[in-house]
Amino acid sequence: MIVRIMGEGQLDIAPDDLTALGELDDLLEEAIESGDEARFRGALHGLLDKARTVGKALPEDSLEPSELILPPADAAMDEVRKMLGDEGLIPD
Repeated sequence: MIVRIMGEGQLDIAPDDLTALGELDDLLEEAIESGDEARFRGALHGLLDKARTVGKALPEDSLEPSELILPPADAAMDEVRKMLGDEGLIPD
């Protein structure tokens, strides 16, 4: 699955790794619901770090369509809240 981290680029992430990302996405949603900025920041960074770790970076000139889009590391809680769909950032 091709995933874009806004402001960084695209990653190719294997389907098997999406489960771990989904769990981190759940933590991010919970942090947003609680309104806890520190918890939100930790959850967002955890999700992005995991995506970077398990994903294979695509070349900058690649024109692959992104199937998922993740917010940048410095995104505000309100920005990420607006990006959340019914299933979070990463659908189950």
